[in-house]
Amino acid sequence: MASSTLPSSLFLQLDFPSTRFSSATSSNKLSLSSNSNRTSSFHVLPIRASVSERPTTPPVSSTPRTSQPGPNSVPTESIVGTSNLPMRKIPGDLGIPIIGALKDRQDYFYNQGKDEFFKSRIQKYQSTVFRANMPPGPFIANSPNVVALLDAKSFPTLFDVSKVEKRDVFTGTYMPSTELTGGYRVLAYLDPSEAKHGLLKRLMFFLLKSRRENVIPEFRSSYTEFFESLESELSEKGKADFALANDQAAFNFLARSLFDSNPRDTELGTDGPGIVQKWVLFQLSPILRLGLPQFIEDSVFHSVRLPPKLIMKQYQRLYDFFYEASGFVLDEGERLGISREEACHNLVFATCFNSFGGMKLFFPNVMKWIGRAGVNLHARLAAEIRAAVKEAGGEVTMAAMEKMELMKSVVYEAFRIDPPVPLQYGKAKRDLIIESHEHAFQVITS
Repeated sequence: MASSTLPSSLFLQLDFPSTRFSSATSSNKLSLSSNSNRTSSFHVLPIRASVSERPTTPPVSSTPRTSQPGPNSVPTESIVGTSNLPMRKIPGDLGIPIIGALKDRQDYFYNQGKDEFFKSRIQKYQSTVFRANMPPGPFIANSPNVVALLDAKSFPTLFDVSKVEKRDVFTGTYMPSTELTGGYRVLAYLDPSEAKHGLLKRLMFFLLKSRRENVIPEFRSSYTEFFESLESELSEKGKADFALANDQAAFNFLARSLFDSNPRDTELGTDGPGIVQKWVLFQLSPILRLGLPQFIEDSVFHSVRLPPKLIMKQYQRLYDFFYEASGFVLDEGERLGISREEACHNLVFATCFNSFGGMKLFFPNVMKWIGRAGVNLHARLAAEIRAAVKEAGGEVTMAAMEKMELMKSVVYEAFRIDPPVPLQYGKAKRDLIIESHEHAFQVITS
């Protein structure tokens, strides 16, 4: 995840449920797809063709044909997938090279915004599958061209590793410098076919399995401190900063539960969340709105990479903290054939970018949506949770949470509305057929 540890204000936040999208890429064509399998919060008229508009192309099949192929045809045996839907050419206008990408970037960030950028093109092309340019474009991404997949039917293509490759697409059409992760391509950028992917994944599951008994107790401890500090600040000042306190609680929780280390008792102190935020900024600034004047933001942060050297001294403090605290995980990494340095850089990324980033964004969003839902939902949640905890002997357990149907529904709905990782990418491995609800589309990789 994109997925991030930056303030929620750096991502588009709406006052009502909003649609979030995800993306995927093909060889030199990227694919972008909705992260939600449920109905979007903005409503677009059903995309249908009248009888006179319906393409006459017959259903596509991967079965080889006996007719002689034309000079520009693609052998059907090389195409992945079949379809009984009418075939349609992927719509969309990428524009003039460089200029088209710059125009789409302006629309995405400033002229339209993320949601309207996609919504307007769905309406324009009468299709949830279309071509577009995704940020950052010039002069960071070599190829900003994408094929957008914005419906629940086409979206699963992005997770079918027989069809798409996930190599170096974690942040989309560009990849941040590996200098920011010790010179290593960390797990998030590896395709499952790469040998290190399996080893690093095993290491992460080893960590989770080893510390599973500590997660709930440490969450309760860290967030009890969090809410008590908010109450104290409110009583003294009449107001409290939720975001800063939440960041510290999330970082403390992860350090204590996964590594049995309290940051306050180390040289890192309370600086962890601030360092993580700046470190992530150096990786994600090309695809973020930072609230700066448009000319400065677009010409600097969206057009050139920030020099990694500017953040490395502070990143070293993070690395040293995790290296000191994660000895038992580094030992397991060596047993698996992963150097201690590579294992540690992966632990920093997984804990700070993935886990902390998700908690930083998602926990406030859950609170926001619950708050806006009203007293009736609050009462129902309180009754359900208290009853389940009482039945479990006064303890919050995984078994007790499994019985909290309303609580789970609320959390999943918050994920649907505001996913911490709004975009997904992948590169098509070969020519394939993608289906929306209305049509079939052929993606050509050559």
